[in-house]
Amino acid sequence: MSGVNLAPNVVTVSLRSPSHSVPIQQWHFTDQPIIKIGRCADNHIVLRSSVVSRYHLELRRMGNRWKLINFGNNGTYKDGQPITELEIQKETLIRLALSGPQLQISLSATIPEPLLKLLRHHDSGTGNHPLPGRLGTMLSGS
Repeated sequence: MSGVNLAPNVVTVSLRSPSHSVPIQQWHFTDQPIIKIGRCADNHIVLRSSVVSRYHLELRRMGNRWKLINFGNNGTYKDGQPITELEIQKETLIRLALSGPQLQISLSATIPEPLLKLLRHHDSGTGNHPLPGRLGTMLSGS
C-alpha cells in the first residue's frame, strides 16, 4: 500500500565486536513495547560488563516511533556524546558507558530472513505456534 506508514514492529539489537564492526550477538523482538537492557538477569538483554548498570537503558515504543531512555550511572553515548533520551532511527549505534559495549539498534516493519527461517522451522511441527512477542533468541549470522 503506497502512502501508508507502517510502524516498525521488529527491533534487532546487535552487540558489536570491539575490534571489528561486525555483530557478535543479536537479539530480535517483535511487537515488544519495552525492551530493557542491563546487567541484571531480569532484563530482556543481559550484558555482563562492569561498566553496564543493572538497569542501564530501555527502548520504548511511542506510537510509530522508538525512544531510548538512559538509566545507567555510566551513561549511554551516541557519536561520543552522552544522551539521556534519543529517538531511534532505522539504524542507531550507541555505546554503554565510555568504554563499554557497543550496540546497534535496527528497526524494521518486517522480520529478518534468519529469524523468519527459524520461525518457519519452529512452526513446521504443528503449525499451531503463535509468533511470540519476545524473541530472546540469539542469532549469530545463521
